[in-house]
Amino acid sequence: MDVLLGFDFGPRKIGVAIGQTITGSATALTTIRSRRNRPDWARIEQLVHEWQPQGAVVGLPFNMDDTESTGAPGARRFARQLKGRYGLEVYLVDERLTSLEASRRLGRGTASREAIDAMAARLILETWLTDMAS
Repeated sequence: MDVLLGFDFGPRKIGVAIGQTITGSATALTTIRSRRNRPDWARIEQLVHEWQPQGAVVGLPFNMDDTESTGAPGARRFARQLKGRYGLEVYLVDERLTSLEASRRLGRGTASREAIDAMAARLILETWLTDMAS
């Protein structure tokens, strides 16, 4: 597997990153706004067509006590839909504190929510890449 898309799923916005297993690195790409409370599948399809990923990594929200948060069912549904629509291998990874870390890296109070979501997707993907390398 070489190229992967990473997703920070949310009901209103989805951060997206691209990464590769060869270098173990990821780059924030964009943030996609949902339409009528549904992912913008047309835009996601454009990204899948453009980057030709072999897989996808979706952040799974957890609480600090190791229980899944209220956003977990939506993230799991999104992951199943990615697999079904595009035939991608989809991996779930703990996304705990990624938005906070993204905000810290980009400068609290100065970064847009869209930039934070895309950076969170990058961190989610980098977490998976690091876990795979060890």
